[in-house]
Amino acid sequence: MTLNELRYVVAVARERHFGRAADACHISQPSLSVAVRKLEDELGVTLFERGHGEVTLTPAGEGLVRQARRVLDEVGVLREMATQQQDQLSGPLRLGAIYTIAPYLLPELIPVLHESAPEMPLVIEENFTARLRDRLKEGELDAIVVSLPFDEPGVVTLPLYDEPFVAVLPAAHPLRQERTLTLDRMADATLLLLGAGHCFRDQVLELCPRCMHSAEEAGSTSRNLQGSSLETIRHMVASGVGVTILPCTAAGADRYAQRLLAVRRFAEPIPSRRVALAWRASFPRPQAIEALRRAVLETGLSCVRFIQPGQRSSRAGGEGTAAPAE
Repeated sequence: MTLNELRYVVAVARERHFGRAADACHISQPSLSVAVRKLEDELGVTLFERGHGEVTLTPAGEGLVRQARRVLDEVGVLREMATQQQDQLSGPLRLGAIYTIAPYLLPELIPVLHESAPEMPLVIEENFTARLRDRLKEGELDAIVVSLPFDEPGVVTLPLYDEPFVAVLPAAHPLRQERTLTLDRMADATLLLLGAGHCFRDQVLELCPRCMHSAEEAGSTSRNLQGSSLETIRHMVASGVGVTILPCTAAGADRYAQRLLAVRRFAEPIPSRRVALAWRASFPRPQAIEALRRAVLETGLSCVRFIQPGQRSSRAGGEGTAAPAE
């Protein structure tokens, strides 16, 4: 049994496909298949059911793959301890962030972090919360930035900031005449939302059940109005397709803001989300995590309320209820 064999097994379990697993491991598919079969023979169990288009874990395989991930995680800890013992701020930090946070936080974060930790470049992945959770547990990422709630055994979660939501409207929309809006008023308009799988969509619908009914009443075309990104939705609002609800950092003061878009705040209680940093409790570079946290606080994002460690902070502008992350 070798560490490489364990890595191959974990890759196959993750990808559910021998070809994709081989690509991820940078070896040929026949070599990976031989290695997996060799480990199965050594252990005396079948780890995978091999189908035409996909492979699935057997009951025995599920437990063994979980243990393999633990072993590989501990090996990673040993390597990190050996290479980072003298300087925890030296070497790349693998950071994940959800799609609705990364494009707005990272441009502000990276310059600050580069000043405070120039020898610690970020290797960045954007993805859904569920995928980032798996990548973090598997040791493929060192830390992730997600929206709360986020609960995972063996993972430490630290709130970073509260971010209020805002209404974004076409410049000529009648709702622009109102100084503040409510979610119910937004539900009366043609509301553009992210597609299924995004936690921000779930949060909006949790806060505003009528928003879902409004989308359904808009007819079959509403399915085409579910943009794949906040940027796409903002472009559609600027073109006059409908209105939307965005995290304040995504509202953006760009060329649209003056000519084609209007941004309005919500009345109390202001809907919001809490953004947090999460990492494995076993991660051996606490100074790197602290440097990342401090850099986030120093970004100076203008519309959020930063949370200091130990601070009991209410949500920005009001309590508001957030839905579980996707």
